[in-house]
Amino acid sequence: MTDPRTPTPLDIEAAAARIRGHVRRTPVIRIEAGELAPCPVILKLESLQHAGSFKPRGAFNTLLQQDPLPRRVIAASGGNHGIAVAHAARSLRLEAEIFVPLISSPVKVERLRRLGASVRQTGRDYAEALAAMRERQAETGALDIHAYDAPATVAGQGTLAMELEEQAGDMQAVLFAVGGGGLIGGALAWMGTRVPVIGVEPHTSSALNAALEAGEPVDVEVSGVAADSLGARRIGRIAFDLASDRLCRSLLVADGTITRARRWLFDELRIVTEPGGATALAALLEGGVDIDIDPSRPLAVVVCGGNGSVDELTAS
Repeated sequence: MTDPRTPTPLDIEAAAARIRGHVRRTPVIRIEAGELAPCPVILKLESLQHAGSFKPRGAFNTLLQQDPLPRRVIAASGGNHGIAVAHAARSLRLEAEIFVPLISSPVKVERLRRLGASVRQTGRDYAEALAAMRERQAETGALDIHAYDAPATVAGQGTLAMELEEQAGDMQAVLFAVGGGGLIGGALAWMGTRVPVIGVEPHTSSALNAALEAGEPVDVEVSGVAADSLGARRIGRIAFDLASDRLCRSLLVADGTITRARRWLFDELRIVTEPGGATALAALLEGGVDIDIDPSRPLAVVVCGGNGSVDELTAS
């Protein structure tokens, strides 16, 4: 049964109107057939969004529904959601306290501090940082902005799919990296079965793939190069229900291919990403998407996060 909290297309349209002026309409690049796939590929460069990922969409949608605005916000994050919440809080002149695990990239932790957030680094992964955040939230009463399994978050992330469809037109499928499921959940809520939505996960952090195989959300071990952004132990319920209902597929890719996808984006397009941001593209480098390709229609790939560094990238 679908979660009653599942956003509708009307919720996503309302989110788009609400956050307009607070987020960027990020560009797309079209790559002709042959270089990555036997059909054109459209890259949606959400790595160029404010705060370096798609996450401000959900953060602003959550905050701008509050009346009155809270004085304080709190969140747990592998890094990108926290950066987005800190960015939104600074924009709206609120205080932000962010909990991140020890595996979070130093680049992301430093960016949180530059945005003026109070940073608490604790726990070995996102789940442990989340538990610590919940204890603190109970003490302070700050507004908790969930990273992926909340209706306002999912609806906000769904505005990316709405925007991409306006930009790209008739796509034969769209590939999204998957962590906790906020982005792919929003895409499925917007696109329904109109456009096939394909999830891409590392072998080492595969919460959606494991849930689809088990028939329900289950805990997975989390490790690998993209663990700070895609390292959810369990897929969100909203995303799982949508993925099950709409027969979403999940492809698994190797860490080495994710690293190769990062290098391809930098070498060919001079785009700096983090590992999670390049994960969807890694599916094309690892052998395709397991669908009958129409050479005349584009595949779309979302480059979802850019909170890496050039030094880190060129050293990989």
